[in-house]
Amino acid sequence: MTTPALPPRTASVQPAGFPGEEYFLRLSDVGKRFGGVTALEGITLDIRRGEVLGLLGDNGAGKTTLVKVISGVHQPTSGEIRCTGEVTRISTPDRAHDLGIETVFQDLALVPNLPVADNFFIGREMTWNLVPGFIKVLKKREMERDAAETLKQLDIHIPSLRVNVDMLSGGQRQAIAIARAIRWKANLVILDEPTAALSVPEQNKVLELARRLASQGVAVIYITHNMDDVMRVTDRIAVLYRGRLACELRTAETSQDEIVGVIMSGKPPRRMADA
Repeated sequence: MTTPALPPRTASVQPAGFPGEEYFLRLSDVGKRFGGVTALEGITLDIRRGEVLGLLGDNGAGKTTLVKVISGVHQPTSGEIRCTGEVTRISTPDRAHDLGIETVFQDLALVPNLPVADNFFIGREMTWNLVPGFIKVLKKREMERDAAETLKQLDIHIPSLRVNVDMLSGGQRQAIAIARAIRWKANLVILDEPTAALSVPEQNKVLELARRLASQGVAVIYITHNMDDVMRVTDRIAVLYRGRLACELRTAETSQDEIVGVIMSGKPPRRMADA
């Protein structure tokens, strides 16, 4: 079976720190401690617009903690975060949302017994005052129209916006969660194991969506243990090892075996050490 082609990668991907690089977030020497336990130490990393960054590492490497720092769940113990050049404190998830940082977790945070359109607006519903100050009514048609426009923008096909989410396939639910992030003007979308438990065609659709987001100038962090996904969808790879950044790799210049070697050892490839 032929593997479907994905939208093209960004034209040029440079190592972090090159002059003129357009980044959305820049982490400088970021650390996080929980009591006497060091979860992250000295993380320096650029997250760039129009790029899919693969965030890799074994269990316990620090991926989840780093994502929670970026998404405002945890506060860094040390270091600095800049957003589009300005020093930024991502103090809460609401602050992250204000900056355009959206996270699509494995559980998707969708409400199964609500329609597709309603799920787009959970906690942010469009309403009008039936009785001012007392009774609000959902603007159902506006919500459906808005959701339909977002799905069309991303070329996502759903049979009906009025069907409950639990009637859809896993791939369709994942696509809705990603589209919802874009509806709220995401500058950075974090995808946490987005193809887990999906069929091959659904996996391909999710990978296509990730590349489509990047082609629209969105920064994407892609967390996965699936090496095939890594090689197909990412532009650059950051490998964490025991809370530290082991190395960054250009996807086009590495291999699955090399990546796995870094994940297991925490050491950069020999070719980088010899350079």
